[in-house]
Amino acid sequence: MNTTYKADKQWKTVIRPKESPFSFKWKQLWAYRDLCLMLVRKNYAIKYKQTILSPLYYILGPLMTSGVFSLIFGTVVGVSTDGCPQFLFFMAGNLIWGLFSDCFGRNADIFVSNAYIFGKVYFPRMIIPISNVLSKFIGFAMDMGIFIVVYFIFVFTGSDIRPGWWILYLPVVILQISILGAGCGLIISSLTIKYRDLIFVVNFALKILMYISPVIFPVSSLEGWLRDIALLNPIAPLIEIFRYGFFGLGTVSVPHLLLSTVITVIVFFIGLILFNIVEKDFVDTV
Repeated sequence: MNTTYKADKQWKTVIRPKESPFSFKWKQLWAYRDLCLMLVRKNYAIKYKQTILSPLYYILGPLMTSGVFSLIFGTVVGVSTDGCPQFLFFMAGNLIWGLFSDCFGRNADIFVSNAYIFGKVYFPRMIIPISNVLSKFIGFAMDMGIFIVVYFIFVFTGSDIRPGWWILYLPVVILQISILGAGCGLIISSLTIKYRDLIFVVNFALKILMYISPVIFPVSSLEGWLRDIALLNPIAPLIEIFRYGFFGLGTVSVPHLLLSTVITVIVFFIGLILFNIVEKDFVDTV
């Protein structure tokens, strides 16, 4: 059967390659917001489908992790916590680190893990990392709720902790650590198309990075040049501000915070540019 198309037919949508790596079609992302929300729901449906203990996991996961850290690093190793209750200290560090590592890890193999979708249908590829970050926000909100409950338990039982003015900076900390993790993930995802084994190196490097970040120790426990080097880590000022905001204890360095913000912006835009470059022909490589 022959099908004849009218010469004057007007297409509603015309798909063209991006003019340059610096071309970001933000309006197109908003047009596909329903797809983004559907992917967020899918992420949770796949993760917890046919599970019985998923609600308990959200409650017990952060508590058990913080308990193990308190036992090993607080009691056995004797790591200083700046006078903060050990359980809360490690729970705060794990909370911020978990947000970073999940945003990083979820976006570190976007092209490889989603090649079967990208090769069949068109939609803005940036929808995938955005939906990954939004999915993590939901989990983080639950973890944050548990942290606040535990926090007030310690407050009402007489612990010498009090919130500081830096707690008002908390939304910026959450947004910045998410952007930093997503930016790092986009960079690695763009490189793993040609170098598949890079993802294994990244997983190992993440574990090392956790132990050199102030997740299990306060920056105040370091002296001299070691403290300066530790604060060059863009994650360090964010963890310290989070703790200072809730406990009134810790090290807040505004210059290092500004440096962390600059690094975050640079990393994120490098990730966006590499993502734009790779998405044009990655299907031929994957």
